[in-house]
Amino acid sequence: MSSRDVIHTESAPAAIGPYSQAIRASGTFVFCSGQIPLDPKSGEVVSGTIEAETERVLENLGAVLEASGASFDQVVRSTIYLTDMQDFQAVNAVYAKRFGTTPPARVTVAVSGLPKGVRVEIDAIAVV
Repeated sequence: MSSRDVIHTESAPAAIGPYSQAIRASGTFVFCSGQIPLDPKSGEVVSGTIEAETERVLENLGAVLEASGASFDQVVRSTIYLTDMQDFQAVNAVYAKRFGTTPPARVTVAVSGLPKGVRVEIDAIAVV
């Protein structure tokens, strides 16, 4: 591997702008771009409850992590972006199921808007 490798998988939505799904740096760090609740096959936003949207986001993020050779267990930091902090508890409950008893460091940020009008986006940094 070079010091900077692009990670791409068809199991997660394609980038909708000038960015990569993830970059593996120095063969050790994986920097995953934010994932939103897009179905990777249809390209459509998964709508419904915030829990369903968060599940789709984490499925997409998991696919990108897997394509890089990493998993949720190797995530050292993540960021959750929410358009409504009233969704914090519900998102947190879904998130906690994926990260188990040793979750990564995390930041949750309220934002005024997200791509395609979604309510949640999550990014991650992993060590492989």
